[in-house]
Amino acid sequence: MRAFLSGLMLVLFLVSGPALAVAPDEVLDDPVLEERARALSAELRCMVCQNQSIDDSDAPLAKDLRVLVRERLVAGDTNAQVIDYLVSRYGEFVLLKPRFAWHTLGLWAAGPIALVAGIIAIGLALRNRSRRGSQVAAAGAAKLSASEEERLKALLEKRNEQEQG
Repeated sequence: MRAFLSGLMLVLFLVSGPALAVAPDEVLDDPVLEERARALSAELRCMVCQNQSIDDSDAPLAKDLRVLVRERLVAGDTNAQVIDYLVSRYGEFVLLKPRFAWHTLGLWAAGPIALVAGIIAIGLALRNRSRRGSQVAAAGAAKLSASEEERLKALLEKRNEQEQG
């Protein structure tokens, strides 16, 4: 029972961890605006942590960005306007998911290109492997010379004598 409670507490701690990043003084009174702020914060990269959203980060800069997002929403900005404002101020690196544009085309195409290249490489490797197997089988199926047949016959007879004796 004690192990179960410890495990339950650990799970609750891990699940509630990201929610602890947003301090109570940051939360907006309007639940609709707060929901928009949380959704936007989940899309924005913490410039300090770099692999976390500002919604998940405890860094002071992430807190400043969360407050800025909420201020812009209270001022009447749309979600797109808030994102555009932050991108103009911090660059596209602030976005956890980069926009699809000409200058990010390589980034978006890298995954599918790597997948296709991997599939082609596996196909070529399998084809070469089957070719080598065919060549070995063809070489093994070649007719033995008369001397080779005599030697094989002698080896087999010797093995049979050892097994019987």
